[in-house]
Amino acid sequence: MQGFVALGGNRPHLEHLPADLLRLALDAFAAEGITLRAVSPLYATPAFPAGSGPDYVNAVAEVEWPGTPEDLLAALHRIESGAGRERALRWGPRTLDLDLLALGDEVRPDVAQWQRWHDLSPDRQQEEAPDRLILPHPRLQDRTFVLVPWADIAPGWRHPVLGPTVRELLAVLPDADLVKRLDFA
Repeated sequence: MQGFVALGGNRPHLEHLPADLLRLALDAFAAEGITLRAVSPLYATPAFPAGSGPDYVNAVAEVEWPGTPEDLLAALHRIESGAGRERALRWGPRTLDLDLLALGDEVRPDVAQWQRWHDLSPDRQQEEAPDRLILPHPRLQDRTFVLVPWADIAPGWRHPVLGPTVRELLAVLPDADLVKRLDFA
C-alpha cells in the first residue's frame, strides 16, 4: 500500500548531523521491509515553538508497505531508536522523527476519533498524545514543514477526510517561505 512518511531532526547523534540521520533512516527502510518510492529534497525549518532549538532538517518519503499501518509505525519507531531517538519531551529537539502521514486512504481508528484529534486545541496538543495510531496524521494540514517537501513528490495526494490535495493544503498556509531547501548532496 502507498504511504507517506515525514522525516525530521535537529540534533546530532554520535558523529552524524541531522541531514545525515535522515539519509541513514532512508537507507534503513529496506531492512524493515519498507520500499522507498520517492523522497523529497531536504529542507531547513525553524524549530517550533520559535526559539526552542536549532533548525530542523525535514523531508517526506513516498513508501510502499505490504503490512498493517501499525506494523509500519513500529518499523519507523525501530529506525528512530537506532538513531538515538528519545521520547522525553513532546515536540522537543530530537535526533530523528519519522511520522506516518498517510497510508492509502486509511482513516484510523475511525473518522470520529480522527476528528477529535484534528480538533484538539494547540495547548492540549502539546500535552496529549494519542494511545493509538491516528491516520491520516491529524495535523498534517497545519505543518508547512511537511507540506512543502510533500508537494515536491506528491502534490496531488488528496486528504481522505478533509478533501484538498497537498498542493491545495499548502496554498492556504502563510509561512511556506520559512521552509528553505537545502542544496547539498
